[in-house]
This record gives sequence, structure tokens and C-alpha cells, in this order.
Amino acid sequence: MTDLDERIVQTLRDRAEGTVDTDRLLRASHARGRRRQLHRRVAAGTALSLVGALGIVGVTGTGLDGLTGRLPWTATTSTGATPVPPRATGVPGAAGDPALVGADPQVLHFGLDPARARYLGWEVIRDQVETVRLSVAGSEEVRIDVGRSSDLSSTVNIDGTSFEVTELGRPIFDGAIRPVSGMDRGLVKLWQPAPGLYARAVMLHGDRAVLNQAVGALRWKEARRCAGPLRLGALPEGAKVTNCEVDIDSYPRMVTARFGLQRTAMENMSVEYRYASTVGTYTEADRTIGGRPALLSAKGTRLELVGIPRTRVIADFGWPWDGERPASIFTEAEATALLADVKFSEDPTQPQSWE
Repeated sequence: MTDLDERIVQTLRDRAEGTVDTDRLLRASHARGRRRQLHRRVAAGTALSLVGALGIVGVTGTGLDGLTGRLPWTATTSTGATPVPPRATGVPGAAGDPALVGADPQVLHFGLDPARARYLGWEVIRDQVETVRLSVAGSEEVRIDVGRSSDLSSTVNIDGTSFEVTELGRPIFDGAIRPVSGMDRGLVKLWQPAPGLYARAVMLHGDRAVLNQAVGALRWKEARRCAGPLRLGALPEGAKVTNCEVDIDSYPRMVTARFGLQRTAMENMSVEYRYASTVGTYTEADRTIGGRPALLSAKGTRLELVGIPRTRVIADFGWPWDGERPASIFTEAEATALLADVKFSEDPTQPQSWE
């Protein structure tokens, strides 16, 4: 959900007579491309009308009339070159050892030539797939998925749109560019960059030349860290990182980073960093974590560090569930300890601070 979406849901939940299942809303929103919607929906006109209608409070900033404490909008003061994930020193690329792909959720085993393409984001899901989103010469997004198996997920999400890219039957990794069934201009390319390695490139609105340029910009003999403005410290006992995700599509205006953690099938936690240059400082708090003010959600399953300019750092530790809370989930104490030990950049427009 967007920063604004969460405040709306919080207000509705506080005023509702019944239960607002925000966790179901969160999962559904994620499936529809939550991250890209975040980048497109922080609009001042819409926000002003919603703030007025819902009476959102607990935010500081400067209003359009110049008065402090009216509206949470500020202006970005930093620009710079688009971030590039740093090299993972001593780690071979996917072409050198395909078995490493997906093995470490904090390492990408391929990269791209920044002189030929621009990173929009990257993601690693443990034991499944590594993904890079990129654009070529200002073109639309091209999504690259790489795995050790030909059984890549048939559903992808681009620009908030989820669609099927694999026809019935065994996919053919022959390097041919094919239209996506049911899409007017969607294109997909399946190929094997090296034995034991399977790759897929997808565009929502097809341009074969751009798709080929994007594939040509990939580098298979290098490895890069899934680095971002959020770094985890010590994990809860028995927990492991299952995925790492960084979105710089709208850099430097917006940057998000997210880690997923799991202990058992019913014990999941996400830790997310969200920076938006046009959003002020959320200040409502009811506790302190690591010397910083923090807020526990009404449902008792989400902790947020507050008081950070233009930034939100959130640990969501009470999902998944529908209806009743399961007996075994990460605890508030574990989420508190995790947030107390995270490191994050207070200015993610300076990528050197991500190291």
C-alpha cells in the first residue's frame, strides 16, 4: 500500500464499527503491483481532498499557505546518478555457476551495463528467481527473470498489471521473441544464457528492438548485492531471509526496499523502508525502539519507526491470516528487537550510504 493508503486504512479502521481486514488488503494490493502504484499515486491534489475528508492527523510539514503543521509535503534537495547495486566481491556470476542463482536472497548473480540500460529495481526470491527491472534509453520497463529451472512463474507484474506470459505446455527457451497471448502488444523472450540457466524477458507494450537491446545489456559474469537503503541486523531466532527487493523506478523522488523473513509457513515478517521526497514526517507514537519513537498498529501486528523525515520503516509481523490470528507468529518483542538493530539511510538519494 502507499503511504497515503495506509493512513486512510488506519483512519477507517479507527472509525469503523466492524473489522477492517487490512492484511487482506495488503496482500491483494501487493499482487496487483503495490510498488508501482506507490510511485504513481502520491499526488498532491488527491491527497489534499482525502486529508480534508478523513481528517488525517499526526503528520508535520509545511502547508501550501506556508504554515507549519498543515500538510506533509516537502521538496527533494538531492539528485544524482541512478543507483547501481554494488558488486558482490568474490562471487561468480550466473554463467560461471548457475547453481548459485536464488541460493542467497541477498545476492544477484547477473547485472547490466549501466551505459546501455538503467536499473529500475531488483529482487531475489530464495530458491526461486532473480529479477532485474530496467529501461533502455528511456523506454518502458523490461522485466528480466532468471532461474535454475525452466519452471518460471507464468504470471508477471509490470507497471501494476499482472498477466500470464507462458502458453500451455512446456515453455520453449529458444531465444525467439513471441507475442504474449491475450495482450495487444506484450512480448516475451525465453532463452538459456548458459547451460542450466533459464531467462525470460517481458515487455508490456512490445518493441522488439528495445527488448533485444535490454537483453544485450545484461551481464552474466558478474554478481551484485541486493543492496538498498535498508540493512538488517540480527534476525529473530530461527528466521531466515526469503527475499530482498529494491525499487528505484522513481529515483530520486521515491525509493523503497523490502526484506521478507520466514521461520515457518505461518511465521512471516516483512521489513520495509519507504522514502518519498514529497511526504513529511509522521509523528504519532506510543513507544520507543532503539531510541526512536515508534507506533504499534491497532491490530498489534505492525510496528513502525516514526519521526524520520520523508521516511517510513515498518515491520509487519502478523501475517498471513484470514480471520482469526494464528497461534504461531513472530512476536512484538521480536519485531522490536529487529527494528532496533536495522540500519537505514536517512537520505537514500545518496547511494553511497547504502553500502
